[in-house]
Amino acid sequence: MIRLVGAIRCGFICFLLFLTGNVSVAQQVDTTKNLGLNPVELKSINEEIKPEKFKVTHFIAPVVLIGYGFATVYDHGALQQLDFSTRAELQEDHPRFAYHVDDYAQFAPMVAVYALNLTGIKGRHNLFDASMLYFTSAAIMGISTHFVKQGVHRLRPDGSGYNSFPSGHTASAFAAAEFLYQEFKYKSPWIGYAGYFVATATGTLRMYNNKHWFSDVVAGAGFGIASTKLGYLVYPQIKKLINGRGEKQNLTVMPTFEQHQLGYRISYKL
Repeated sequence: MIRLVGAIRCGFICFLLFLTGNVSVAQQVDTTKNLGLNPVELKSINEEIKPEKFKVTHFIAPVVLIGYGFATVYDHGALQQLDFSTRAELQEDHPRFAYHVDDYAQFAPMVAVYALNLTGIKGRHNLFDASMLYFTSAAIMGISTHFVKQGVHRLRPDGSGYNSFPSGHTASAFAAAEFLYQEFKYKSPWIGYAGYFVATATGTLRMYNNKHWFSDVVAGAGFGIASTKLGYLVYPQIKKLINGRGEKQNLTVMPTFEQHQLGYRISYKL
């Protein structure tokens, strides 16, 4: 039974690793190049992550942003008029605006995390755990915004569809910005602030492109921030369940660089 549980656990981690790169499995650990990092300096992927402490204050801002968005959707007064007036002003000043930089800018803060790590500026977690934290956050964000979009069924400003609320691009951008902030807030909070600047620009571009109302963007920011904060609460618990408590760690995972491809090498002793 213990071997079966261990095999299932290994299989689940292999699936997660497949999402982030190429996977190679071996019974014994091989000596390989690992992204140019010194093995002594490389953090163990099996090490425990210190769980974040849940604090209500951390969720005040995103809840307020999301609450504003929902209030506007069902309001027929001043809040809704602000949506209309904001759109009118943007379209009046830039009626032919159609630049889709926002399709790529939403991922910029996430890419910055990897770029900083690979240039020697280390974040709080090794690249494997950072990737899993981001994917967990992105999954929470994607699922929550999808179901809200379907439930609210709000028409976009340009009439192209009934999935306006909340803004998915903005949610993605702010989830990535919060990810950047969480990884480097102890090094320099200004790195995280730069991510929020890019995320704000992404939301603004969504309005300039006439794809979202102002309240869609505000709520999207709230969903993005909340999703990453939840990801940092949830993933350490998931990892603890996968690794087991008090059991001997027989699973070793190492980043590799072979044949000009990034990947992971897994060694599991039964």
